Amino acid sequence: MFEISLHMTGLLALAAFVAGLVDAIAGGGGLITVPALLLAGADPVTALATNKLQGSFGSGTATLAYARAGHVRLRDQAGMGLVALIGGAAGAMVAHLIPAAALRIIMPLILVGIAAFFALKPGLSDADRVQRMAPELFTATVVPLIAGYDGFFGPGTGSFFMLAIVMLAGFGVLKATAHTKLLNFASNIGSLAVFAVGGAIWWKVGLAMAVAQTAGAALGAKLAMRVGAGLIKPLLVVTSAGMALRLIWQAWQG
Repeated sequence: MFEISLHMTGLLALAAFVAGLVDAIAGGGGLITVPALLLAGADPVTALATNKLQGSFGSGTATLAYARAGHVRLRDQAGMGLVALIGGAAGAMVAHLIPAAALRIIMPLILVGIAAFFALKPGLSDADRVQRMAPELFTATVVPLIAGYDGFFGPGTGSFFMLAIVMLAGFGVLKATAHTKLLNFASNIGSLAVFAVGGAIWWKVGLAMAVAQTAGAALGAKLAMRVGAGLIKPLLVVTSAGMALRLIWQAWQG
């Protein structure tokens, strides 16, 4: 049997489907699944750990979908993915050392900034733009920083990767989305390995959510590739703003 009731597991699977769809397009799926797991009775560590389990399936499905369509070449990005994996694992290992109270104050402000950037920045499209940072430097600095954040906190990781890839690597929105999913998948796997050793995962519930997350991610990737920046840009604004409001609410309640 599942760790919780069958009815609650079904609701979590529905939440995972919606999260997978949204996350494949714009990131921010954890905004849906982490609160859902907390409402289902999971403690914070279990919620984060179980979310990493089901989220890994969603980001992995989206990565493969984008790769098959030619928007990302997995072999060329293997080194960057490995750095993200290590960064995610390191972030999860030092999670208990990070002052969560400080992050709860800082993160909403950053997410509001991301939402404003994508809402107001003219010319965001699927076309590539000027590269401001060499790939090697991007891999050595930006990737481990964001992946480490994903390991110890998480909300907004996809948006941070998206913003960095668009602004620094010079990719168009659709290509940046494809690469974001690859890096997010790698950091998920790294942090998931650490959480698994700690034994904090609801495995049965997480796998049930993973099936739904996979279906949602496959649909979301198809929609993103069909519509492109016209769909990705507004969803980035909505999800970033939504995550900011959620974090502000949590800080206020605390």
